[in-house]
Amino acid sequence: MDHQKPSYRTFGYFINEVLGDQIETIFNDINKVIFEKEGVDLNHLYIDGSKFEANANKYSWVWKKATEKSRYRLFEKVTLLLEEINRDLVWSGMTIQTNTEYVPEQLREILSRFSNVWKLDPEKFVHGTGHRKSTQQRQYEKLKEYTEKLEEYVEKLDICGLDRNSYSKTDHDATFMRIKTDYMGNDQLLPAYNVQVGVADEYIAVVDVNQYRADMDCFIPLLEQFHRTYGFYPKYPVADAGYGSYNNYIYCEQHGMEKYMKFPMFEKETKDKKYHEDPFRAVNFKIDEDGVLRCPNGKRFDFAYRKAVRGNQYGRQEEVYICEDCGGCPYAAQCKKTEKNRTIRLNSELTAMHAEVINNLNSIQGALLRMNRSIQAEGTFGIMKNDRCYKRIVRRGIKSVQMEVFLISIGHNLYKYHNKQMRLQKAA
Repeated sequence: MDHQKPSYRTFGYFINEVLGDQIETIFNDINKVIFEKEGVDLNHLYIDGSKFEANANKYSWVWKKATEKSRYRLFEKVTLLLEEINRDLVWSGMTIQTNTEYVPEQLREILSRFSNVWKLDPEKFVHGTGHRKSTQQRQYEKLKEYTEKLEEYVEKLDICGLDRNSYSKTDHDATFMRIKTDYMGNDQLLPAYNVQVGVADEYIAVVDVNQYRADMDCFIPLLEQFHRTYGFYPKYPVADAGYGSYNNYIYCEQHGMEKYMKFPMFEKETKDKKYHEDPFRAVNFKIDEDGVLRCPNGKRFDFAYRKAVRGNQYGRQEEVYICEDCGGCPYAAQCKKTEKNRTIRLNSELTAMHAEVINNLNSIQGALLRMNRSIQAEGTFGIMKNDRCYKRIVRRGIKSVQMEVFLISIGHNLYKYHNKQMRLQKAA
C-alpha cells in the first residue's frame, strides 16, 4: 500500500497547481546549468516554427469576417424594426432614433422604453397554437432576439481580437490554420497553435507559443523573449523564408543583429537566372543619366504617389510609378497584363535589404548557418513529432499550452544532454 503508483490526477494536480506559474523559470534554470557546462553559443540562434493541432473540435470554427457580415445584416434588420415601431408610436410622441450601427446596451435601453410605453408584461405574453400574438408582443420579442444576437456577435469579435480571424468554440485561444499533415484529406483548416523554437547547439534556448498563422509575425515575439531571458540579442538569428520581412529586417538593424532570414522569393532570386535577369521586372529597369526611370522600350516612368504598405510597423511606403505611354509598345505582351499604362511599385530600401540578405546567405558562413538551421531547428521538431509522437496539443487555453510546450522542451534538452554525456563516457 505504501508503494502505490500515483494516478493521473496526481500528475495533473502537480503540473497545473505546482508547476503552472514556475515552469518558465524552471526551464530557464535548467538551461542555464546545461549551457554553462556545455559552453553553448547563444549568438547563433536557429529559428523554426511548426503548427500543432489544438485539443479542440475540428468543425467548431468561428470566422471573424463572417461574424462581421452577419452583424451588419443584423443592423439593417434592427433599423427596419425600429422604423416599424416608430410608426406605431406616433400617438405617444415618442421617437426612437435609428442608426447605421448599434450596441447591445443601446438596444437594451430601447427595449425597456418600448416596454414601458406599451406597459408590456413578458410573463403575460401568449405562446403556442391557438393564440394570436399582438403587434407589440411580436415587436418586443423580435427586438429582444436581435439584442441577444448582437451580444453574441460582439462577444465573438472580442474573443477574436484585432490580430486573429478565427477561433474554436471549444478552445477560444486556438486559431484555425492550415497544417501540413492533413489527415482529413480535404485540405481543411484545423484549430492549432504556432509553436516557435530558437535552437542553439542542438538545445532549445527559447520557445514561444503564438496564435499567428504566419511565422513572419512570430519572429519579434520570440526574439523579445530571448532578450528577456538572456539579457542580449543573438548576433546571428537564422531562419527560413517564412520570417524574412521588412518589419523583421528593420528590427534586426535596430538591435544589432545580422540579417540571415530568407525572404519569400529568395530561392527564385538566387536559382532562377531567367527570373533574376528579367528586363521587365521593375527592379531591373534602368535609370538614365538624368535620373529618369525607363523601361526596356525607353519609355519614361513618372512618379505618381507614395503608398503605405499594409501591416507595416515602421512606416514603410512604396513609390508608385506610371509609364508615360504604353501605346504601340512591342513588348506590351511581356511587360503588362492590362490595356492601361503599366504601373510599378518600388521600395529601394527593401530591395537593398534583399541584396544584403542574398550576400549574407550565399557566403560560406551563410551556407554553413543554413545547413545547421535545417539540421538543428527542423531536426528538433522532427524529434518531437516523429520520435516522441508529440503531434497534438493535450491541454486547452494558451497559458496551459505554453506550460505543456515548456515541459516538452525541458524533456528534450535533458534527453539531449544525457545522450551527450553517455557518448562522452563511451568514448572515454
